[in-house]
Amino acid sequence: MDKEAIADLLEKKHSELIIWLENQPEESWTKGPEGKWTTGQQALHLLQSIKPLNDALSMPKFLLRFKFGKANRPVRNYEAIVNRYQERLEDAKGKTFKGSQNMKIPNFEDKHYILNRLQTESKKLQYKTKKISDKNLDTVILPHPLMGKMPVREIIMWTAHHVEHHTKTLKEKY
Repeated sequence: MDKEAIADLLEKKHSELIIWLENQPEESWTKGPEGKWTTGQQALHLLQSIKPLNDALSMPKFLLRFKFGKANRPVRNYEAIVNRYQERLEDAKGKTFKGSQNMKIPNFEDKHYILNRLQTESKKLQYKTKKISDKNLDTVILPHPLMGKMPVREIIMWTAHHVEHHTKTLKEKY
């Protein structure tokens, strides 16, 4: 998938999520199915997952290569990334990773802040996706807590799917 298509996919997935969240009643922000995250926690989790990616992409690429190495395999396509993520989710059996453990429940006042930050971070990632070289997209790798080390192109495509995954969960269960 080329850079423009990935940026467009990010825009589409984030827009769908934000529109859905904005159209929910205020009280649903602090509610969720028994034993599951609230709607607000779902949004906060997505913000917590995109922010470190944007931070990493702001760093010099040589530093990322030094810290994490270089890709040693061809980049997977979107469908392969989605399938691998679903397999890894099955294996993780509901385990929550470091950044989203013991998450506080965002209150009503946090809703607009979190949604605005999520939109801002999405726009940043779309911009960075278009600006990074294809070589760096395919050779610079970053660690993912569930998927392991991934080329930047893959982790950005995964980010689009991650938003879709949570949007689908919200629409079906909340």
